[in-house]
Amino acid sequence: MSADKMDLDEPPVTQDSEQIVPKASDPQSEGSGEPRKKKFEVKKWTAVAFWSWDIAVENCAICRNHIMEPCIQCQPTAMTDCETECVAAWGVCSHAFHLHCINKWLQTRNVCPLDNQPWQFAKYGR
Repeated sequence: MSADKMDLDEPPVTQDSEQIVPKASDPQSEGSGEPRKKKFEVKKWTAVAFWSWDIAVENCAICRNHIMEPCIQCQPTAMTDCETECVAAWGVCSHAFHLHCINKWLQTRNVCPLDNQPWQFAKYGR
């Protein structure tokens, strides 16, 4: 067997739920027709995935909460008020903040809190 190939089980041949296929690389079993058990069988497969936003900083620089969690203004009512949603807002400078946080910030200064460039919304929402 070469180093770049795996030793795989052949497709199942039913004869008392055992496989009767001689291994080509095993000279003792060649032509003998001896039953050979599978090395392993996958009974259950559970896929798991993880994702995150493609941003360098995942925390709102204004309230310091994670961008996917409610801001400090929404935290007290997050459990009871399911209709209002705390969403993220991105600027053209690609910095992300909670929409409530950046709106409050823009009432005093119309620049990005991180780089002092004039603030323009690129997108907001989930």
